[in-house]
Amino acid sequence: MSNRSRTMLWDATTAIEALAAADAALWIWTPAEDRIRFTGATRSLGLGPLAPECSGAAFIAVTAPQDRSLAERILKPQAEGTEVAIRLRMRDSETCLWRGVWLEDGLRAAGVVAREAKFAGADRDPLTGLLDRRAFLTQVGEALTVPGDYELVVADLDRLRRLNEALGHARADMVLSALGSRLAAAFSGDACPARIGEDEFAVLAPRAQGSVSNRMRAALEQPLRVAGFDIYPTVSIGAVSTEGGPDAADAAELLRRVELAVEQAKTAGRGGAAAYGRALETDSLSRLAMEADLRNAFVRGEIEPFYQPIVNLDTGAVAGFEALARWRHPKRGMVPPDEFLGLADEMGLMNDLGLLMMTQSARQLAEWLHRHPGAGKLFCSVNLSVGEIERPNLVDDVARIIAESNLPKGALKLEVTEGDIMRDTAHAAEVLTRLREAGASLALDDFGTGFSSLSYLARLPFDTLKIDRYFVLTMDKDEGSAKIVKSVVNLGRDLSLEVVAEGVENAHLARLLLDAQCHYGQGFGYAPALPAQEAEVYLNESLADGTAPIKARSA
Repeated sequence: MSNRSRTMLWDATTAIEALAAADAALWIWTPAEDRIRFTGATRSLGLGPLAPECSGAAFIAVTAPQDRSLAERILKPQAEGTEVAIRLRMRDSETCLWRGVWLEDGLRAAGVVAREAKFAGADRDPLTGLLDRRAFLTQVGEALTVPGDYELVVADLDRLRRLNEALGHARADMVLSALGSRLAAAFSGDACPARIGEDEFAVLAPRAQGSVSNRMRAALEQPLRVAGFDIYPTVSIGAVSTEGGPDAADAAELLRRVELAVEQAKTAGRGGAAAYGRALETDSLSRLAMEADLRNAFVRGEIEPFYQPIVNLDTGAVAGFEALARWRHPKRGMVPPDEFLGLADEMGLMNDLGLLMMTQSARQLAEWLHRHPGAGKLFCSVNLSVGEIERPNLVDDVARIIAESNLPKGALKLEVTEGDIMRDTAHAAEVLTRLREAGASLALDDFGTGFSSLSYLARLPFDTLKIDRYFVLTMDKDEGSAKIVKSVVNLGRDLSLEVVAEGVENAHLARLLLDAQCHYGQGFGYAPALPAQEAEVYLNESLADGTAPIKARSA
């Protein structure tokens, strides 16, 4: 053996020095001999009184009282290959993580023990060793990429302040540490347990594992004894159900919802429970905060258009996009449109929203037309909000936006609802004519849901009809829906109007619409509303392949 090879060998002394430097220790437990042996940094880990070896009873005695049941789990013989992973706090020491494995048909176990921070890193709560709030949100986001039914639950420990006053902060921390250990023991595998606040614990777990709320309550509400006091903890629990997959809700938004449910649960007194529902959003404080945030969102540029592709059913090519408003909240993440559009309407912000959407969408469309000359007569549709057709400066704004963006005539398409037309048909006809003269094209949105007289349609300057998604989604199951779709398509052709079908969820519906000679399709079967960069990638793929990709999704 060469001198270099000799220098690479480890002897026992070197191994012990390395363990001490790493603030770790090795342990070996032999049940038949009732003996645990330790090697390494035993003193700093609180194992000094037990080293170099001790009995099982001595080991349990030195363990912090609230963790003694966990210590007993280490000592209980298991089958060969069973892993050990338990958090323990020894008396007058920090929480340590014990890891190891059972060997030789379960005759002994061996492993390593170190301060939890050595294993966990900066994404752990230092008191309980559970995920902290930031790491929890990250793991929830990753977990929800997998399709399935999940439940996100938050438990708020009742009367923590009273515990602090009665026991002191150090002993109250012992209670929190014990609860963290119990939560970690109750949830494993696909679950994500965490401590997300001073007195708040959270778990995301698949619902297939049973009621997450019940398991969490059972884990946290077991009595425990601290400093001679019997503690009977209770928790107020909030829960929200959600689905994983490509359309999963944002993790921060889910956590906001479930914390609303916790507040509702606490109104029922100790040990209350509540599930999230839209009614909770009407809470006055939450509403005031949302109103302030929404008003500032316009100033901070948090509201932006996302773009859903509109596909030519005959050629399969992307013909245009519909711009849909999305709100990127700095703390809540993506706020669903149905949670802020109604509020924007009540606050009188819909005209501001409409102007913002037209301006940004026109600029984006102009960039795409410049970069992709092969896209042909690409257009972008923007919804006019309820009542916006009556806004005094609407026509001037549209003309200015088209001129500043240098868009070709008809590239900016404005969608109007039937309700807006029917309030004052004569005035609507005048405004629509001026909008078309200003260079916009016009679509009648959700056609078939409320238009009271077809005679008006022939006199209004529309060039596009949009079929409501309900009729499209049900046309392969409901004969009435199928007849309405075909009638609207035929009416559009008779009036020289293009027809766009919303709600195209799969290739089967696309084929039915093509058989009916519908011009365009739009829906999740092609793509959801996409951020500008992703929408351009989708456009690029369509131009490269000659057709837009369609998913085999269920309606």
